[in-house]
Amino acid sequence: MHTVELLLDPALESGVRLLWDRLREAGLPSLATHGHPTNRPHLTVATAPALDGLAPLALPLEATLGPVRFLGRAVVREVMPTNALRDLHGRVWESLTGAWPPPDEWLPHVSLALRVRPEQHDAVRQALREPAEERGHFVAARSYDTATRTVTSLP
Repeated sequence: MHTVELLLDPALESGVRLLWDRLREAGLPSLATHGHPTNRPHLTVATAPALDGLAPLALPLEATLGPVRFLGRAVVREVMPTNALRDLHGRVWESLTGAWPPPDEWLPHVSLALRVRPEQHDAVRQALREPAEERGHFVAARSYDTATRTVTSLP
């Protein structure tokens, strides 16, 4: 599978990494401990078997990081779904055969931690101290290939 991911500007990325560090320092699951060299804060727009026909990605695009929430066993920072961001997702989804998720199921977010147990939720809330809304931009795009575990910059 291949992803289509949007990368954050340096200030927003730094803010996400700060939250990763707070979780790690509290002894909680955190993407700060994920050692793969491709690991960095991002918004996954879609996944698909191939990227043939990918619609152009008009960047930069405004980004607003909102509240922290639990999404299954993940801890995420919500990304406010502006019309421009929803339009971009829709164009990507329509342009790729077998793309997921469809527009009505897409919950834009930036992951902070995976495999968080329910009994850790209170500690997560305490460690993250509900961060203030942050505004910035998505400034670049990339694709992660799950088979080769490599990333490629997208135009």
